[in-house]
Amino acid sequence: MERFLSVAQTAIDRCRMIAQYSEEPGVTTRTFLSEPMHAVHRCFRSWMEAAGMRVTIDHAGNLRGYCEATHPNAPRLFIGSHLDTVPRAGAFDGILGVVLGVALVEILAGRRMTFQIEVVGFSEEEGVRFGVPFIGSRALVGQVDDELLARGDAAGVRVSDAIAAFGLDPARIQEAQASSDALGYLEFHIEQGPVLDRLNLPLGVVEAIVGQSRGDVIFEGRANHAGTTPMNLRHDALAGAGAWIGAVEREALATSGLVATVGSLEVEPGATNVIAGSARAGLDVRHADDTVRREAVRRMIDCAQQIAVRRGLKVRWEPRLDQSAVAMDAGLMELLGPFHRMTSGAGHDAMILARRMPVAMLFLRSPGGISHHPDEAVLADDVAAALETGIGFLERLDARHG
Repeated sequence: MERFLSVAQTAIDRCRMIAQYSEEPGVTTRTFLSEPMHAVHRCFRSWMEAAGMRVTIDHAGNLRGYCEATHPNAPRLFIGSHLDTVPRAGAFDGILGVVLGVALVEILAGRRMTFQIEVVGFSEEEGVRFGVPFIGSRALVGQVDDELLARGDAAGVRVSDAIAAFGLDPARIQEAQASSDALGYLEFHIEQGPVLDRLNLPLGVVEAIVGQSRGDVIFEGRANHAGTTPMNLRHDALAGAGAWIGAVEREALATSGLVATVGSLEVEPGATNVIAGSARAGLDVRHADDTVRREAVRRMIDCAQQIAVRRGLKVRWEPRLDQSAVAMDAGLMELLGPFHRMTSGAGHDAMILARRMPVAMLFLRSPGGISHHPDEAVLADDVAAALETGIGFLERLDARHG
């Protein structure tokens, strides 16, 4: 592993450099095709081309670097992750997987495999700007439709507008699709949780990614004066949302393996001295069993309706995502090696690519279990171990495919 340590340190340095390209000074915030993404693309293009890769940007904004195989028309292995971030993020979520893909090509130093290699940096995974995640990887499986392209951000800019403003053509987004005979997809990612850290293990092989439901519950009441409206005559949308948020937590605590989060709340008119007329609460529910997850969401929505009736409110549910749990490919998992097997509670681009090709994921330890935070980190020894594992994976896949 010693020979991989210097490459590992370079990968860490690259991640920290990329973290400087942000929409906010002093922190890392980079959403779908925002201005800083141009600088990110320039950096990766320079590294990819120096490694002998042919680089393109598809019309979903995905950065793609290609390596030829030993013979024409060979199938393609994809390696990648995402380039966007959550607000005020750390330096490694997503980016590390793309950096390590480039690093593996650099280690190969021109050596060709019996399959093509494509390193892809997805333009969007987090769902921050438009409320729908995985725009980049959806494009590779041909699932960016007119409805998604018409979605607007907080400023009223549509997905199609953002693509055009970046210098791309939304009418050509179908050209981003991966071939149906792709060999597979490999994603390196920090765990974003405490399991490997607590076990003192550098790496883990993902067996499955849990299913997710996301959506908004909107309570509608009546705005009124906070000082002159008696408590028993109020129709307070925020009070209804608050009661429901507590019920969501109780539901999750009562259901083994379920996690449920209300992570956003928009209140109107949003003044201290005005009773809230509406409250929009963003819900995220996850479980490895899709039936358990969907039943829990149904109970949560039923609870919201019951609360609304008791309080004289109206309520509606606006679903945004219903993503089934995804199993990783057993054959690709075997090629990664006999590491600790685990389930991912976070969603990843691999779960989207699985609709078209075999997929595998390798987790790196997150020190302290910290992610989606500026204190997010990785250990150089762990990154070196991941690179060693990646090269072994490529060599074993080459022998199997050849």
